[in-house]
Amino acid sequence: MKSCFHCRKPVEALPRPGRGDTCSHCGSDLKVCLNCAFHEASSYNECRETSAERVKDKDKANFCEFFEFRDPEANRKADDPFKGLKDLFK
Repeated sequence: MKSCFHCRKPVEALPRPGRGDTCSHCGSDLKVCLNCAFHEASSYNECRETSAERVKDKDKANFCEFFEFRDPEANRKADDPFKGLKDLFK
């Protein structure tokens, strides 16, 4: 389930939000780095997409062509890559 970076509430299913799309709950922009699957604070320019241009304000709408809405559920499942192994030895 996709959610807003600001209020953490679910966002209606938009495959790719446009630059002007906002959260219906809090009004925050949706096409922002903080909602993107490629955003990673430890990466160069805080983005894992090497071809993307630098975006200064990560919480403001931008024109990035590589934007993909992040799925927090997918990240939660991959948090501990050794969970399966740990469960084997309990």
